Amino acid sequence: MSLVGALPFLKPRLSPSVSPGRQRRHTLPASEFRPLNTQDAISVFEIEKEAFISVSGDCPLHLDEVRHFLMLCPELSMGWFEEGRLVAFIIGSQWDQDRLTLDALTLHKPKGSTVHIHVLAVHRTFRQQGKGPILMWRYLQYLRCLPYVRRAVLMCEDFLVPFYQKSGFKVQGRCSITVASLTFTEMQYPVRGHALMRRNSEAIGFSQTALLLEKQTQRLESVLLLEEPIQRSETALLLEEQTQRTEPEPADV
Repeated sequence: MSLVGALPFLKPRLSPSVSPGRQRRHTLPASEFRPLNTQDAISVFEIEKEAFISVSGDCPLHLDEVRHFLMLCPELSMGWFEEGRLVAFIIGSQWDQDRLTLDALTLHKPKGSTVHIHVLAVHRTFRQQGKGPILMWRYLQYLRCLPYVRRAVLMCEDFLVPFYQKSGFKVQGRCSITVASLTFTEMQYPVRGHALMRRNSEAIGFSQTALLLEKQTQRLESVLLLEEPIQRSETALLLEEQTQRTEPEPADV
């Protein structure tokens, strides 16, 4: 190819009516879900600190603990970013016992089939928009793609039990862990996944799964934003139930 023939590919053509300064610039994705890393730790802790200290006086995870889990098991975390800004997150780790013990607060058990959800938090300027239920729903769908995960567990104060029940969690009973004068309820969610999706999840690099989740999340978000706050979690749970009914039962893998 001659240099003259290559010029259109080397230099973009500009419309005479559009000046270079007014060309469309590259922008960050409007909405993005991805695993967190240690570089996100400070943003995570700032959101967590504001969300929990005013309510309970303490945080589920301190900054060094946030870094600890994001270094050991970043694939069990999920951040929701809008235009590059962290607006909500979940941090989890693996656990290998039926019930949570004090060790579950600090240890990651790579051979466990349970995901312990340590914390879910939403930035204060993005609350009352249904983002908490949407992120939890998406996270649970993601866990269904991990071959080794069979259930998710968490501990929460009693006033949060209805919130997690609407996301599909069931009460297991009083948690053995106490923090100062705080007591907690332990809850669990059975992770049932598409067997073929689980078996091939590593091979396909989650590309097909990510596309499906993106479409379902957009649908859920558009519905929730039109509803009153009280109805939002109920809609998220209904969509979760519909998704499970349309998929075959998982096979042992």
